[in-house]
This record gives sequence, C-alpha cells and structure tokens, in this order.
Amino acid sequence: MSRLETKMPKDQYDPQADTPQVEIIGLNKWYGDLHVLKDINLQIHAGEKVVICGPSGSGKSTLIRCINALEKHQSGILKVQGQEAKTAKEIRLMRQNVGMVFQQFNLFPHLTVMENLTLAPRLVHKCTNSVAAERANYYLDKVKLSEYGEKHPAQMSGGQQQRVAIARALCMEPSMMLFDEPTSALDPETISEVLETMIALAGSGMTMLCVTHEMAFARRVANRVLFMDEGCIIEDCAPEQFFDASGNERVKRFLSQVREH
Repeated sequence: MSRLETKMPKDQYDPQADTPQVEIIGLNKWYGDLHVLKDINLQIHAGEKVVICGPSGSGKSTLIRCINALEKHQSGILKVQGQEAKTAKEIRLMRQNVGMVFQQFNLFPHLTVMENLTLAPRLVHKCTNSVAAERANYYLDKVKLSEYGEKHPAQMSGGQQQRVAIARALCMEPSMMLFDEPTSALDPETISEVLETMIALAGSGMTMLCVTHEMAFARRVANRVLFMDEGCIIEDCAPEQFFDASGNERVKRFLSQVREH
C-alpha cells in the first residue's frame, strides 16, 4: 500500500506516540554577520501539517532548507527522524525519506514527465523500470496528470509543472514533505490547482511542513501555524488561535496586511 493511501485527518495525531519527525533545539544560523535564525526550538510529529509564515526575510526558507541540509547551521541540534545528518552519506539517506518541493519546479527540461518521475527511484532506490513506472503512474494520477507522462516540461503550464514536481517527490515514497513557497512562482490562475493537490496530500496523512503566504490554505489544512519574524519563531499555535485570537501585535499587523492584498 502506498503511503498516500494511509488516511489521517489533520486533527488525529498523537504528539507523544513516536520520535519527532523533526526535532530542533537551540538552532542558530548566520550568513556572515547576519544572524538569520536565532535559537530556534521546534518539534514536528508524524501526521502534523505545519505552516510557516511571516514577512520576507524572516528566516522561513532558511529554516526549511536547514531541515533538509541544503543549508548548514552553525550551532544547535537538528534531528530528522531521530538522527542528525552530518556526513554526506547521512544527508543522502535522510533526503531519501524527506521530499522537498521548491519555488521553482527544477524539472529536467530534456526529459519527459515519466522520465523525470522514474529517474530517482531507479537510481537511488534501485527500482526496476516497471516498478518505477508503476509508481510514477500512480502519483501522476494522484496529481491529476495521468495523460501527461510523455510530455516535456516546456509543454505544460507552471501549475502543471509544479504538480509534476510534487509527484516526483512522492515517487520516492517519503514519510515527510517540505514545501518552500510552492506557489510563489505561479500566476493566480494556476495557484489553486497546486493548492488542491497539496490539500489532497494533507488528507492522506502525510507529515507536511510548508512555507507559504497562502493563508486560506493554512487555515484549512494546518494543525499548527508558525509565525517567524527577524529569525525567531514568535508564534506557534493552532490556526484558530492564530487567525482569530492571537494577542501578538506583530501577528495582527501581518494578517491585516495579508488580508488587504
């Protein structure tokens, strides 16, 4: 059975039941003299859907990139599924179980959709061609692009390419998905199709950590909303509290600006 078939509504997870998918203690990150992440403490458990929001430059994308070891932190503890990934081998093994979708689609333009989706399962998981193709067809169907397998990325819209990127990540059968502003490079007409794909994925029980400015998506999907400002997590709460009852003036100002736009 695919992981995507395991159902877990967003309010049904037990934060005491397992080792955290992500555990961060006292994390700090600098770019030269710029202190971009300041004493971050965070736990994310299996089945949680966590949205990270905040103003530009607050450290959101840097945090999610540190989790996937695309950026190195200078101090603190960062564990993914109970392990600190420090060596190249440890990082490679961690990434096999953590999918990531970026602002840009990063599809190989010279490969067809099917070739994009089957490449990593064949090379990394050593899947046979038939098993890799079966996975690819399954996840293409899940993102509603079954008929696009033989197309090249240039023949598709931005929203379709981003859905292919999501399917490609899922073909590695990860236990957790990271999204770094996956709709920011899309035009307004295609944002909704990507968000609907992510909403369906959330309904499958997948652990998700998503950096986004899509507040309607956060309200609908998230178990928790993290608000970051100047490198700190200054709010970590349920979406109902975040949107309707936050006492933090910085959060209120951010939400008023988002609603105005």
